[in-house]
Amino acid sequence: MAQYLLSVWHDKEYEVDFSSDDAQRQVAQVGQFNADLETAGAWLFAGGLQPASSATVLQCNDGQVSTTDGPYAKHPEQIGGFWIIEAPDLDAALDWGRQGALASEGTVEVRPLQG
Repeated sequence: MAQYLLSVWHDKEYEVDFSSDDAQRQVAQVGQFNADLETAGAWLFAGGLQPASSATVLQCNDGQVSTTDGPYAKHPEQIGGFWIIEAPDLDAALDWGRQGALASEGTVEVRPLQG
């Protein structure tokens, strides 16, 4: 089976107020989606990310590595979390991606892993 990255994207810097009713609903929906992935044998790993402003960027130029406060991407869209799954083909991965988008109420990008 192939492995895929399902990444959740937000259109701005994103911090979750976990005490809000909306966040609690989304947490429950994503929890159920995670359980569905596990039951189906598709789950490999998943994680939510701290806001992009918490990132540190290490960049190699001419054999030297510079360190700067993040994020690296200078556009409003930021990755907020991800799943690594196994699926028999792209169509199955896209179906999981659709379910992940519904659960997270956001945008999910599906991308195959190399090799």
